[in-house]
Amino acid sequence: MALINIKINNVPLQVEEGTSILAAARLLKIEIPTLCYTPMHLVHQHNNRASCRVCVVEIKGRRNLAPACHTECTEGMEIFTNTQRVVIARRTVIELLLSDHPLDCPTCSKNMNCRLQAVADQMGIRKMPFKGEYSKPNVYSDPTFPIRRNSAKCILCGNCVTVCNEVQTCGVLATYKRGFHTEVGGEFGLDLSKTNCVACGQCVNVCPTGALAQESVSDQVWKVLGDETKKVVVQVAPSVRAALGEEFKYNIGTSVTGKIPTALRQMGFDAVYDTNFGADLTIVEEANELVKRLQNNGPLPLITSCCPGWINFIEKNYPEMLKYPSSCKSPMSMQGATIKAYLAEKKGWNPKDVIIVSVMPCTAKLDEINRQQLGEDQLKDNDYVLTTRDFASMIKQAGINFDTLDVSSFDDPMGESTGGADIFGASGGVMEAAIRCARFWLEGKTDNLEIPELRGYAPVKKGKVTINGIELSLCCVSGLGNARQVLEDIKSGKEHYDFVEVMACPGGCVNGGGQPFYHSKESVTLVKARQSVLYSEDRLKIHRISAQNNSIIKLYQEFYGEYGSEKAEEHLHTHFTDRQYKQF
Repeated sequence: MALINIKINNVPLQVEEGTSILAAARLLKIEIPTLCYTPMHLVHQHNNRASCRVCVVEIKGRRNLAPACHTECTEGMEIFTNTQRVVIARRTVIELLLSDHPLDCPTCSKNMNCRLQAVADQMGIRKMPFKGEYSKPNVYSDPTFPIRRNSAKCILCGNCVTVCNEVQTCGVLATYKRGFHTEVGGEFGLDLSKTNCVACGQCVNVCPTGALAQESVSDQVWKVLGDETKKVVVQVAPSVRAALGEEFKYNIGTSVTGKIPTALRQMGFDAVYDTNFGADLTIVEEANELVKRLQNNGPLPLITSCCPGWINFIEKNYPEMLKYPSSCKSPMSMQGATIKAYLAEKKGWNPKDVIIVSVMPCTAKLDEINRQQLGEDQLKDNDYVLTTRDFASMIKQAGINFDTLDVSSFDDPMGESTGGADIFGASGGVMEAAIRCARFWLEGKTDNLEIPELRGYAPVKKGKVTINGIELSLCCVSGLGNARQVLEDIKSGKEHYDFVEVMACPGGCVNGGGQPFYHSKESVTLVKARQSVLYSEDRLKIHRISAQNNSIIKLYQEFYGEYGSEKAEEHLHTHFTDRQYKQF
């Protein structure tokens, strides 16, 4: 692509044709405030609505100010980002937004993570020159659903609409009504729980204010931690360790694995387990299912089932394809069920008095724990879910100095895990771990298999692998819009796959809807850094194949018997339901 010459604040710069002024300014480390421009994953050309007008700049020879996010650089362009005219325009836009915005910042879910708050501070706004008629708090919330919205806090940036419609293709969020009454929400103003929403939480991640927020159960968790009649057990997902440090000012891509169990014990949990054990458990059951389907001619492709946002998506949008997903529960649910059915008996606990709290990177996990259709004597696999953000908040509430925490290990017998479990949180990791396991069983190979084609950030990754003389066609996809295309290709016969991995969030669980809000200008870099934590931990493990986990071997000897046994089916497997969403 050809290079062109421009000047920004009289500094010469060469950029590629098609580069936005905003991107060019960032090459010079010039900060231009934005609200409607968010480094959204895989949006590319769609991320240029220029709706907020906070990023305006002055261009020599033009009468009007131009939005930096939407205006492309041209040869000889002279741009000014810091003139009096620019500063006044930006301040005025922010002042007008604040004139019709609730000022309850200390109690807002986005407090200290709010872009409007940050830009107002950056612009030095200390007075309110405009007196608007504040929008009435209009909270739409179903207490059983993970996401709530408050239209009074919406600044109509359109970020959530873009990520919902163009990245995830769920078609839930849209702008409706007109003028001062304009709102963003579900069709006909319905609560999100009554729409095609899959609870992935990507809309929450890109919302610059608290208009969309994740429900938190941290108050309830504090309450059960104080109940001496209960055994309060916690499990922590692999992706949490790759991102939690960001909440405590650690560099992106810093592993804090050893500090996590120490923090949880200081918070008062009776037992602290690693969901990596559940990931290994999922892999041996899923790899067993893959081998059986290959040997019995299908149905193929086997599609992974550990992502609850993805399961919501296929149930609501492609119920005719529900024969393809693995019947395996997620690692969180498998581990929860095993704790209450096996470990409680081993420890002498009454299962009815065991409360399981799961720390997850995902908002859809809050929805997953309510999926079970419980009989009279059945217990939920998990009782509460905390996101990574919730967990960080509770550490801070407890006054724990995260920097000075000692490193410790998770409790046994669910503390042991393999490298196959570590990579679960990165897109492609579930598939790679399952292939390692199937290859180990069928060929007896214990070498440290890595499949480069399944790694990285690419939205759709394809590859082939031969196991025991059988060539498998693989497809790994993240982001529900990309998953939709893969399913359409399978339906039409355009593509044939034997094994498909789907993660609802672009890049995998490391980029889940419950992870720390990112402040990076480039989300792809952030996701790759988080993925690298998991790949590094995988390489450090003695065993990298789930079937080599000694605690898993012992669990089957003492409780489940064989892979896919009747008892395993009872506790570790599930079924899926046609919940096709029908619009009015």
